[in-house]
Amino acid sequence: MLYVIPAQVITGFHDQRHGNATFINQGSRSPVPFVTSIFHQVLSSVRDLLPVVLVILFFQVVVLRQPLPETVAASQVVLGLLCVVAGLTFFIRGLELGLFPAGEGLANAFVRKGSALWLMVFAFSLGFGTTVAEPALIAVAGQAERVFLAEGLITATDLSPGTTALALRGIVALSVGSAVLLGVLRILKGWPLHWLIIGGYLLALALTAIAPASLVSIAYDSGGVTTSTITVPLVTALGVGLASTIRGRNPITDGFGLIAFASVMPIIFVLAFGSLGLWWLHG
Repeated sequence: MLYVIPAQVITGFHDQRHGNATFINQGSRSPVPFVTSIFHQVLSSVRDLLPVVLVILFFQVVVLRQPLPETVAASQVVLGLLCVVAGLTFFIRGLELGLFPAGEGLANAFVRKGSALWLMVFAFSLGFGTTVAEPALIAVAGQAERVFLAEGLITATDLSPGTTALALRGIVALSVGSAVLLGVLRILKGWPLHWLIIGGYLLALALTAIAPASLVSIAYDSGGVTTSTITVPLVTALGVGLASTIRGRNPITDGFGLIAFASVMPIIFVLAFGSLGLWWLHG
């Protein structure tokens, strides 16, 4: 086996939001603890969404003083909110039950295996694979291709539709894979986080000065869309699990920071792509 699943995944889970451990007895098969935890998570999700709902209601009723558009029924809005609550509830519970423990378990297993090379390969593959699947990145890449066409950076006759968007997704995924690899190397070596982040943003600012103006905003947005629902849980679990396992490393000061690398690296790679790599797409 490549890794050992922590006992927490098999016998129960830790309710991080409420600070108490809830364990399911495998012999009794009682669904009560799980149902109770889901109920608490539903309440937490409603509480988290309440400010957004209140803001929308305030501007709709008090500022605009207009009813909903005819194309949007009130029942449709209510159903949509219920779907959001349900999705958020099961997403967070899924992270606590599976992804966080699994990521930490993988990190522990690689440290026990003692192979830094395989750890580096896994870190890069995790960053690349999770980023390429990010829905937000897919949307931004498609929009970026339309901007390239409108600004004349590429022409419709040069490339088949979707080629530039696919290339941009590949560049961003490559950057996040490199970022996670660098973050894991920082944890292993004990390098200070702030100097690496400062250096990364200084390089991004330097590239901003020479990159095409129409690409700058897309590059900076790429740093945000890559740290979304798929990438963040797994990468965070990897960093915390690794720092918790290595002697002399602190999960708080060393385990976090991988997401910071995953935010700045896409900016650097996309700006470099815009400055030096667009000519490659023209063949």
